[in-house]
Amino acid sequence: MKQLGITTIAFGFLLLLLSNTSDSTIEIVAKEKLSDYQFFVGKLSDMQPAEGVLPYTLNSPLFSDYAEKARFVRLPEGEKVLYNAMQVLDFPVGTAIIKTFYYTKDARKPEKGRRLMETRLLLHEEEGWVALPYIWDDAQSEAYLDVAGDSKTIEWRDKKGKKHKHEYSIPNMNQCKGCHLRGDAIMPIGPSARQLNGAFEYATGKMNQLKKWEAIGILEKLPALERIPKLATWDVPETGDLNSRARAYLDINCGHCHNAEGPANTSGLYLDIHESDRAKVGIGKAPIAAGRGSGGRSISIAPGKPDASILVYRMESTDPGVMMPELSRKLMHKEGVSLIKEWIKEMK
Repeated sequence: MKQLGITTIAFGFLLLLLSNTSDSTIEIVAKEKLSDYQFFVGKLSDMQPAEGVLPYTLNSPLFSDYAEKARFVRLPEGEKVLYNAMQVLDFPVGTAIIKTFYYTKDARKPEKGRRLMETRLLLHEEEGWVALPYIWDDAQSEAYLDVAGDSKTIEWRDKKGKKHKHEYSIPNMNQCKGCHLRGDAIMPIGPSARQLNGAFEYATGKMNQLKKWEAIGILEKLPALERIPKLATWDVPETGDLNSRARAYLDINCGHCHNAEGPANTSGLYLDIHESDRAKVGIGKAPIAAGRGSGGRSISIAPGKPDASILVYRMESTDPGVMMPELSRKLMHKEGVSLIKEWIKEMK
């Protein structure tokens, strides 16, 4: 079982101070153990939410080497989320967003249990959001703060019974920060209106998530559902046409960096759902910088020619110096690549 000493905690606190880009520092008490936050009741690994902790899901989640995720949010008592149609919802100071990555040991037999890998916290402090990574021990009894990240071997079987084994990478704290940058500030990525505009099976029954948040008094200024954007589920054809599903996939997997304010803004390639300029999306566009990452291809997205498109080449690669996204995966997402290839093939 991996536990942290005072040296590691002090190092983590130092990184928090250094990671702030403003003149002031972010003063936060980073708890050593996940259980110290009291997000859950009972056995920690069961992740039964405590009072005031609400589970949620996304219409199209980020691919993370086939890991599944359990998501929760906790707001300060009496505070509310402000509706935002364009970006993530406006969460009040004191909010905790909790995301645990895990693998079902055998997707055919869920009763065999799951292996919890890591829990990532986003804590909204007065000076901004702070990202903290917690790694689960081998006994699956606790998760400990570890700013340095880690790598663990995972074995699991998919719904067809095929056995998989690979090294799962847990990012360090600075890598967490890198993905969540919007301009100079850390921001959540997933919980936007378009992602939450879908049903969730609560203990009290299935309900649209945004309406649920409104009903329990934690979301204000919610318009009628027909006026709220809804992201397609990339692998469910009933939720949208091919273009809608492909753009949804690119939005969550690429758009948090590839947008006008993201870390990859200098590429000129904007893959967030709001971008409507074909050239900025990469269609018929030559890259600003070619290099090894182009794979000898000259166009980011070559209409009708997926195998001539740089986007596909980088999605298929597992070379750390080439692959996109750069973090959160070591494997190629076969199903995601297939979707994007189909989208490009049908493109004119």
